[in-house]
Amino acid sequence: MAVEPQAGGDEGAELSAVIRRRIVEAGGWWPFDRYMEAALYTPGLGYYSRGARQFGLMPSSGSDFVTAPELSPLFGAALARQVVQLLDATGTAEVVEFGAGSGALASQLLHALGDRLRRYSIIDLSGTLRERQATTLAAWADRVRWLDALPDRIEGVVVGNEVLDAMPVQRLHFDGDAWHERGVTVTRVGRLAWQDRPTDLRPPLAAAFVPGTTTEIHLQARAFVHTLSETLTRGALLFIDYGFPEAEYWHPQRREGTLVAHRAHRTELDEGALLQDLGSKDITAHVDFTGIALAAQDAGLEVLGYTSQGRFLLNCGLSELMASASLPARTHAHKLMAEHEMGELFKVLLLGRGLPAAFVPIGFAAGDRTHRL
Repeated sequence: MAVEPQAGGDEGAELSAVIRRRIVEAGGWWPFDRYMEAALYTPGLGYYSRGARQFGLMPSSGSDFVTAPELSPLFGAALARQVVQLLDATGTAEVVEFGAGSGALASQLLHALGDRLRRYSIIDLSGTLRERQATTLAAWADRVRWLDALPDRIEGVVVGNEVLDAMPVQRLHFDGDAWHERGVTVTRVGRLAWQDRPTDLRPPLAAAFVPGTTTEIHLQARAFVHTLSETLTRGALLFIDYGFPEAEYWHPQRREGTLVAHRAHRTELDEGALLQDLGSKDITAHVDFTGIALAAQDAGLEVLGYTSQGRFLLNCGLSELMASASLPARTHAHKLMAEHEMGELFKVLLLGRGLPAAFVPIGFAAGDRTHRL
């Protein structure tokens, strides 16, 4: 049965028309991951491809949400201390960033690392964001390059800040007897609507799920990390994102999953809203960090650390950096590690290959939570 969202204005009429046509051409139904990919990345129309501003401190800037590097330059300064330790331990001199956004984090890392960095490579699906990054990073034009695809070989440190949460997910629903995959169809009157179909897909955690549970599985993110792991010959992968280990991700109380939309610094929880105003809002799901760690281990990588963003930044010296900053700068930086802000919801996962056996990454020297994955 198809379930239509509540009526409302659609600011993305052209994108909606494109998606409806493609769904009809595909036989009348799309799995949610395909719909999410089209809503976010359709060239010229998707949320990350339309040319509007996504990142900023306040709604008055025309932005929809704030990321850590946009909130405070001290984020990149603290992160650089972990990056340089990894570069030194592996004898490498390159950083590869996925989804560099406005270029704020790249700018902070390039400034902090200085001559220690030989090359900074960026892989980003959005042509419009690439243009912004090029403007932001003009001072380092001799060291920055943009890649259209994953290189065959990586030696260095790979950084992904809020990348995994933007990868399309499959949406599953449990009715008490069987699992169904939730997808998108087109109704007789030409509206997008939800429709469930029987599926063999299951959450990776064997548990007694509450009837009525709707959740997500992250097959694309796991495949991405597995592929990325195979290209890393020497170095580390550093992911920073909001999410949970599996015991928390699939907790019985989280029966509606984690899928949400962000617009004008507000979170839209209503499932029907995900089918409206296409291209004008971010669609995102929290990260299953256990699944990411297992995918990396399957590819031969070592899990070097997992902790909260707040603990990681403290270990990397954020409090010392704040001591010499202005009061407004300290206020913004405090949000990076405060538990009720970004400090606890965001986690940091470090994976590596070719590091010394006794290597202890500074960002995880205290408060490591690898045992909770």
